[in-house]
Amino acid sequence: MNLDLTGKTALVCGSTQGIGKAAAIELALLGANVTLLARNEEKLQEVLDELPRKKSQKHRYLVIDFAKTNQVRPKIERYLAKYPKVHILVNNTGGPAGGPVIDANPEQFIQAFNEHIVVAQILTQSVTPSMKEAGFGRIINITSIGMKQPIVGLGVSNTIRGAMGSWAKSMANELGKFGITTNNVLPGYTTTGRLQKVNEMRATLTNKPIEEVEQELIKDIPIGRFTTPQETAAVIAFLCSPAAASVNGVSIPVDGGKTSSL
Repeated sequence: MNLDLTGKTALVCGSTQGIGKAAAIELALLGANVTLLARNEEKLQEVLDELPRKKSQKHRYLVIDFAKTNQVRPKIERYLAKYPKVHILVNNTGGPAGGPVIDANPEQFIQAFNEHIVVAQILTQSVTPSMKEAGFGRIINITSIGMKQPIVGLGVSNTIRGAMGSWAKSMANELGKFGITTNNVLPGYTTTGRLQKVNEMRATLTNKPIEEVEQELIKDIPIGRFTTPQETAAVIAFLCSPAAASVNGVSIPVDGGKTSSL
């Protein structure tokens, strides 16, 4: 099975922590040159130093804040003017704040739409010319099982994840003929800072110890535990590989079986 990414360049968003960081490391292990994208330069430098370089890769980082949508296009275009070849794009943005959908204000939806859909659109438009030229491209969107099965208490997130799914499927249909695949990876309950914050919110709302909140979640996961970022990153890396050339337009939960739909 060909998993070799030697000579390929990957842009990995939200790559200073959690699944994004794990994905960047996994792609580097397969030989890719990795450019980290995030807003905290200090953390970017720390992760940059951790990336494997067994195949003499040249890793880089780009400081970019997806909350400032109007700055995304000029920053990515300046980067591509220096380093134009990109073969892999991993779209990954922190999830919107939790809460019931009925309580969300319109601005929350607009902000989340901009940070997830609009930013993904800008980045994809920017890198696809290089992918078309190479005849090889991988666009991976790290979203949530909320795309398939809405999660209670994450109303805005569920809404935006559904929009991302439709966007990605449309992109897959349009770009497949160029050797570019577009797929979604749907994390479930994963041991990240995001899950910790959501569990703390649930504990506060229900007046329960956080350990009890965690066990209530785990009881609905067939494998009996939370997923690790590294396990999710392994799926992302496979989808980026030459071996996954015919996997296009799909949404793959990595949730230990939590999602009840087929």
